Amino acid sequence: MYRRILVPLENSGTDACILAHVRDLARHCGARVLLVHVADGWAARNQEALALRESDEMRKDRAYLEAQATALRDGGLDAEAVLAGGDPAKEIVAIAERERCDLIAMGTHGHRLLADIVLGSVANTVRHLSMVPVLLVRDPHLAPAKGSA
Repeated sequence: MYRRILVPLENSGTDACILAHVRDLARHCGARVLLVHVADGWAARNQEALALRESDEMRKDRAYLEAQATALRDGGLDAEAVLAGGDPAKEIVAIAERERCDLIAMGTHGHRLLADIVLGSVANTVRHLSMVPVLLVRDPHLAPAKGSA
C-alpha cells in the first residue's frame, strides 16, 4: 500500500493528532515516515540566497522535528526528519516528489469559509498542487462547534 509517508509538522497541538494516525498507518503498511517542517520566516526564506546562519527559530524547529522522529523510531518505526525553508505548501509538494513519497498525511485545523480565506490553508493548497495522494486528518480538539458554517 504505502511505502513512504510524508508528514508535515507545524509544532502545534495538531501534530499529536496526525502523528497518532500515521503511527498506526505506518505500522500497518510497513511504511517509512518522513517528518517535515517548513520554516517560513524571513531568515528561513532567504537563508540560502543570502548565506544566512540558521536562526534560533530554525534551531528550535530542527530540535522539535528530531525529537518527534526519535519518538517514532523508539516506537519501532523507520522515521527521519527534514527541515526546509520557504513557502510551506510548495515545499511540502516538492519534498514529497523529490523523496518519492506515496502519501502526504497532514493534520488540519478545521477552519471554514472566512477563516480559510483570511488565514489561508496550507492543506488546501497542497491538495491542489500535489500529484501524491493527500490524507487530511482534522484535529478533533479544534473542530468547529456543531451548527457553525
